Amino acid sequence: MPAKKRQNDPATGKKNKKEKRGELAVINSDLRDEAVQKGMRDAWQSKESDIHLDCEPFPHCQITHFLQSESFVEGLQAELLQLNFNTKSNDLYKFQQSDDLRERKEHHISQIRSVVFGEFRVWLSEVLQVDLEATVDISCAKYEHTDVLLCHDDELEGRRVAFILYLVPPWEVNDGGTLDLFSTDGFSPKCVVKCLLPCWNSLVFFEVSPVSFHQVAEVLSEEKCRLSLSGWFHGPSLPRPSRYIEPPVPRHTHIPRDESLLFEWVNEMYLDPRYQARVQQEFEESSEICLPSFLQEEKLRQVRSALQSSEIQWERKGPPNKRCYGCANMQSLPSCVQECWELLSSESFFILLSNLTGLCLHYLCGDEDESENEDGKNETENRDGEGNTQASASNTDADTSTTEKKDKGPPTCVGELRRWMHGDYTLLHDSVKREYALDLQLHMGCAGWKSEFGGFTSYIAHDEDEELLTVYPEDNSLALVYRDKDTLKFIKHINNSSSSHLSSQNTSAFYDFSFNYYE
Repeated sequence: MPAKKRQNDPATGKKNKKEKRGELAVINSDLRDEAVQKGMRDAWQSKESDIHLDCEPFPHCQITHFLQSESFVEGLQAELLQLNFNTKSNDLYKFQQSDDLRERKEHHISQIRSVVFGEFRVWLSEVLQVDLEATVDISCAKYEHTDVLLCHDDELEGRRVAFILYLVPPWEVNDGGTLDLFSTDGFSPKCVVKCLLPCWNSLVFFEVSPVSFHQVAEVLSEEKCRLSLSGWFHGPSLPRPSRYIEPPVPRHTHIPRDESLLFEWVNEMYLDPRYQARVQQEFEESSEICLPSFLQEEKLRQVRSALQSSEIQWERKGPPNKRCYGCANMQSLPSCVQECWELLSSESFFILLSNLTGLCLHYLCGDEDESENEDGKNETENRDGEGNTQASASNTDADTSTTEKKDKGPPTCVGELRRWMHGDYTLLHDSVKREYALDLQLHMGCAGWKSEFGGFTSYIAHDEDEELLTVYPEDNSLALVYRDKDTLKFIKHINNSSSSHLSSQNTSAFYDFSFNYYE
């Protein structure tokens, strides 16, 4: 559709003479033109690209000069910056957000709300040929240095169209903060294929769908504020296919290596039975522990050096709505790194973990619960009356638990060697099987790491925001955490503030061996 020249509005001059407080919000007059509306409607329905509309990788539209009056936009920006903002931070994002703006009484905020909820919603319904409800979510967001919103699709019940109105200073690509759109393989996002630069008084909207994966790239500017109004129009949701479930990663039992491997690699302090007993007592009280200086210094130096080797092939792990980091190809590991991997997978290490945690990760390590249940059963068999009846129910539960453990088969593990760089993260997602497990992380190359860089592992309760535990990267420290079925974990996005620290260490990354052990 051809570009239409903006008509002179005879009323504009009069409006400029009014006080700024009384100025009305008026959307770009081009949007009212029937030819423009018809062209937009036809392009949207036929999924063909046009001036402001693009349907790749999913239908979206950018309207420049959304509001006619520059002075109104400036007044709106000033009012929004006076709001109270709440810091929002979890696995998916870090930014500042206002409360819902539906009840705010400020003039410019009331005006923009009226236009968005009214005239613009009606226009959008006509263009998209979708009945959009009168209820609209709208809030204000501030993204400043290192703030980010990672890959997601916006899909929640009732959301049909997402919108963002930008109120930013002159913005450049190297400031970060672009709205990035992802291609998909039909189920999951693959990679960023389009970046929309925030622009003063421009509005972007897109259809919320199973493939509308997008992100707000990390803001890199230390001076500029990415201010925006955003929300969702509600209407009938598009059909959603069943979520793709990733196949489980194969687990394996321990590999046959004798205890000489432990004496070659592990700090001798952790091989002392008396020290193991102290560690086990502490672990049983808190279900977590960090063991510093875990590997012997010479072995640690060898592995650290080898991890920088160009012979290791690093593969990006995705999809980006679940994770983003480098994973080592096991066939490309230098010999000392391979040995460290074998240490963590070895029979002798399974026994060591059993001694350090009290978990039953080897048949030589007795199951104390089973022993106690058996003792309790024998004791109650000598009782009679009501007490015997109550104990029977308890013993039935214990017997069921013991049977479940026996049905699991031998202890197993699964692990990977990971490389963590600026921009890497993992997210919570609903396709993870929730089960009991012992998590192990052995970090390397992260001396002097600070919490504000991200990269830490956060444990939270399922369906709650409560953080239960945080494990920070610590060089040559073995972190052990026992989690139950209702505990989830993620690794916080590594932000740009880490770059100077990594550069000072003559590297661009740190590493960890990450294993999960199952009784």
